[in-house]
Amino acid sequence: MKLETLSQVNAERAARRPVIVVTDVADGGQRIVKAKDIATDPLQADLAKQLRMGKSGMIESGGKKLFLNVYAPTARLVIIGAVHISQALAPLARSLDYDVYVVDPRTAFASPERFPDMPLFADWPDVALPPLKVDHYTAFVALTHDPKIDDPALLHAFERGCFYIGALGSRKTHAKRAERLKAQGATDADIARIHAPIGLAIGAVSPSEIAVAIMAEITATLRLPKENLKENAA
Repeated sequence: MKLETLSQVNAERAARRPVIVVTDVADGGQRIVKAKDIATDPLQADLAKQLRMGKSGMIESGGKKLFLNVYAPTARLVIIGAVHISQALAPLARSLDYDVYVVDPRTAFASPERFPDMPLFADWPDVALPPLKVDHYTAFVALTHDPKIDDPALLHAFERGCFYIGALGSRKTHAKRAERLKAQGATDADIARIHAPIGLAIGAVSPSEIAVAIMAEITATLRLPKENLKENAA
């Protein structure tokens, strides 16, 4: 890889923006495709697929063999609420190579004893979240059932464009949540982005099962094409 190409790749990675290096296997020619340019690239379908899967790979296009080297940011999971579900969800997400952060101003819940070796932020969302630099490669779940904690956290997630936003609660609870969030400036499009009730419908009952359902839904949102997600939700 040429020094100029490497510098561009490193700049995008430092900014947590995905980038793909396309290499012609025959002659070694290379070009960079940034995330914002994928939609208009001739290789759009292949680039989008490899980026969605987070894997590099070989393709054939126009009679040429091309290697797509994918550089994607490490996915993050921000958990609002140091509750029982979170105790199961945090290590599960970490086992899938997510960087995990737990936020809860209630120090009785957000304790190292309950979350060993896990980054804990025992502050209110308006204090804890800005330093975390939540972004598009962040999955965001609100689990406290306390509007004073969950609502401002969700508003922050809307602003930061998280790829997944989920919130615990029944449909009735979510309807009330939607009214509160709209009163604070959230749009219908913002509300529509919330997965609620949270998690795939697998009949989960226990905190551990609910954690599996949540992580499965996050994975599907990250890996599956949008049209497949719509079919699954129908």
